[in-house]
Amino acid sequence: MRTASNHELLPRLIDVEELFSDPVFSNPSISPDGTRIAYLAPAHGRRNVWVRGVEEEHVDAVCVTHDDRRGITSYHWSEDSRWLLYSQDTDGNEDAHLYRVDPHAPDDPAVDLTPLPPGSRVFGADPLPSHPGSMLVAMNKRPAAIDLFRIDVATGETTLHHEQTDPTENVLLDQDGSPAFSTRIDADGTIELSAIDPRTGERTHLRRLGGAEHPGGVQPQLVTPDGTGLLVGAYGDSDDLRLIRIDRDTGEEEVVAAVEGSSLDILGTMAPGVLPPVVFTSRRTGAVIAARFIGDRPRIEVLDDGFAEVYAALSSLSDGVLGTLHSDSSERIWLATFVHDRDPAITWLYDHSTGESRVLLRPYPHLDPADLAPMEGVAFAARDGLPLHAFLTLPVGVEPAGLPLVLLVHGGPWMHDTWGYNPQVQLLANRGHAVLQVNFRGSTGYGRRHTTAAIKEFARAMHTDLVDAVDWAVAQGYADPRRVGIMGGSYGGYAALVGAALAPDRFAAAVDYVGVSDLANFMQSLPPFTRPYMANSWYRYVGDPEVPADVEDMRSRSPISMIDRIRTPLLVAQGANDARVVQAESDNIVTPLRERGVPVEYILAADEGHGFDNPANQILLHRAIEHHLVEHLGGRRAGPGNEATLDAALPPSVWVTSPVPPAGER
Repeated sequence: MRTASNHELLPRLIDVEELFSDPVFSNPSISPDGTRIAYLAPAHGRRNVWVRGVEEEHVDAVCVTHDDRRGITSYHWSEDSRWLLYSQDTDGNEDAHLYRVDPHAPDDPAVDLTPLPPGSRVFGADPLPSHPGSMLVAMNKRPAAIDLFRIDVATGETTLHHEQTDPTENVLLDQDGSPAFSTRIDADGTIELSAIDPRTGERTHLRRLGGAEHPGGVQPQLVTPDGTGLLVGAYGDSDDLRLIRIDRDTGEEEVVAAVEGSSLDILGTMAPGVLPPVVFTSRRTGAVIAARFIGDRPRIEVLDDGFAEVYAALSSLSDGVLGTLHSDSSERIWLATFVHDRDPAITWLYDHSTGESRVLLRPYPHLDPADLAPMEGVAFAARDGLPLHAFLTLPVGVEPAGLPLVLLVHGGPWMHDTWGYNPQVQLLANRGHAVLQVNFRGSTGYGRRHTTAAIKEFARAMHTDLVDAVDWAVAQGYADPRRVGIMGGSYGGYAALVGAALAPDRFAAAVDYVGVSDLANFMQSLPPFTRPYMANSWYRYVGDPEVPADVEDMRSRSPISMIDRIRTPLLVAQGANDARVVQAESDNIVTPLRERGVPVEYILAADEGHGFDNPANQILLHRAIEHHLVEHLGGRRAGPGNEATLDAALPPSVWVTSPVPPAGER
């Protein structure tokens, strides 16, 4: 056990604020004409959009948005470089609107291009090449239907472009804006792919895909620039997800990108423009030029000979993995951001005409990579033999033996953990904890068998996968079995509650962040427009909340029904405006546990939704997590002289907070 006498072996204590304040710079992009760069940076206490010339510095930049309530996450240029567009909701309620700002008039207020009624939202916006100056916007003006509208960016004039007549169908348009293909979920969950005659609207069947293997829908779905083919992620006769092209006239299939033993990394579909994309496309032609695949480090497969030269030059700039990528319309200037576990999200500017490059933005200039912990891919088997892949992060300067361990469970559950910088992981490692992130069954990215092995396994094999991961870490000598915590958000919060109930001997502390406590209530509380898209996810994997037998089974696998078994000290965090996991999911856990005297700290943020976004809330949450885990697991903390120490777990204690507020006071 390290002590104060050799604290010089440990990296400095990194303050929570350094890790969870907004980055100094993030999400850069270049205007299509190649003259200006936009990016997010703090202003008015939140992330806002700034613009500067390509050769200018931040001191020359102008802040063109003025949000002071919630930071901006997603924005983009109009195709003529005239406007900047961004999406924003209200306090995390996910009812996003599309706003327009004028970089030439930065003091003008933003214009809401989508003045929607409450309960409706913008789902996505893309340029429409056949209508210069317009955006094609998906939104549900009709609450249960997602229609496509053409919006003139300059005037705000809105025209219905395509009406959704079948809620189980997604129609894909070609570059002329005409319907070209569709994906439709049949009654049995099978996904049917069809070509659409743009003149008659007639559908021609191309092929069917198994629904359960695509719980988040078929990803990606792209019409080729010439409109003759559909690019989709499909398994075919493989266990690995590959990128294939289906010809609209013949139905013939061609494998465009595949890696033996590895699947397409579809994580980027969860946050387009923020997370690294599944495929990279050419700004000039619209063609796919590269694809991302899963691995202990993500792997980029280059698909275009012209881009290969650019990629070779970009790859020489960083020992990370290419993350986000932007170029001007001529593809002369490129902005490349790299994924790295200890040197996060540095953006380089590369001029392909001259071969010159320079660091453009460093989001966390105050963080020294030497103080951060490396992340390593590991693998082991579940008790039934299913291979499990995970990521292990060990604290720097500490003997990797008998450590307090935090099992960090990802959300979704149809997502996956991946190699890269994670501020939660770095906080935990900096405090002396080993961190294990396991891609339990049901996670995407590790093959069809791995994903579908989770059907009807909530609180069953999905839970025992996590227990098996802990047992592996203990058997390897990394973890002290008496000092293991479980923590996660959304599904990860559900898993933390299940772990505390079903394996109290394994977990000495738990953190439930916007987690589900009642599976049936969770599904019944979701917005109406989500129902058609749940056939191959929640309904297939868990049950139908309209079927009594399924509801009974869901109740048996819900933490709310296991509450009498929970005795693990618990931290719960919830956004009051959460549209996915409503506040009752947390209230109904906290109240009865407190009545039984179980130690529960409850953080309820009035201005947040499904996950905390505002920096002050992030800092508050992670200070509480830091305290909770060191309190119950031990770990690194500031000693009397602020020197670094590692302590044994402290005696259990109750952190007294205010009770759950009555419904009328929320």
